[in-house]
Amino acid sequence: MKKWLSTISMIAAVLFAFTAAPVYAEEEAVLDRAPDSSDNLASLQHGAQIFVNYCLNCHSANLMRYNRLTDIGITPQQIQENLLFTTDKVGNTMSIAMRPEDAKAWFGASPPDLSVEARARGKDWLYTYLRSFYRDPTRPTGWNNRVYENVGMPHVLWTLQGIRDAKFETDTDEKTGEKVRRFVGYTQVTPGAMSSVDYDSAVADLVSYMSWMAEPAQQTRKRLGVWVLLFLALLSFLAWRLNAAYWKDIK
Repeated sequence: MKKWLSTISMIAAVLFAFTAAPVYAEEEAVLDRAPDSSDNLASLQHGAQIFVNYCLNCHSANLMRYNRLTDIGITPQQIQENLLFTTDKVGNTMSIAMRPEDAKAWFGASPPDLSVEARARGKDWLYTYLRSFYRDPTRPTGWNNRVYENVGMPHVLWTLQGIRDAKFETDTDEKTGEKVRRFVGYTQVTPGAMSSVDYDSAVADLVSYMSWMAEPAQQTRKRLGVWVLLFLALLSFLAWRLNAAYWKDIK
């Protein structure tokens, strides 16, 4: 009996999913290319400041310690005065006080740790995502996102970007015949503290910092890689000439 009830419940859930699905497909968002500021210390420092002030309230970065920020030119004193909360110390990891169970109750899911998010998602995805929020009264947070539809995260940078509405049009796909909702642009409702150009630049700095945070040794690895390739090229040349000198008198 229990097995039959379980089967019936599963069938009902599948039927509900199909009946609740929208009558049109959603057009896939195109990712914008993120500017590369990985070797710009000023950009990385600005990105770290934005990350601590806006992202670290809900998201943690438990694989990163504050004192590692000295690698991008921020002194321990600057970290202590500008980037730490009251109870934090320079040697602490970038953790948050919010408990996972509280986060799940408030947002529906616990916000992910952002230590390696840039490597998991990619810089282009993050750059486009943080610039694609729009106002949506149907969502619990009042916000939606073009890249991550029905996202549970609110637009934490809205004071910088301002409030925008998204405009969509519905037409029919010529190949499949199904209705597709196409994005046609944004409408600025209220201005933010930054212009659109400055906001895009700030997001680029934030994404660059998150990319650095995901692998702080990446610049050192790249520099070492160049020297290793040069060494191998020199070694190959010497081996080639030594081989030629060894066999030149042998017929």
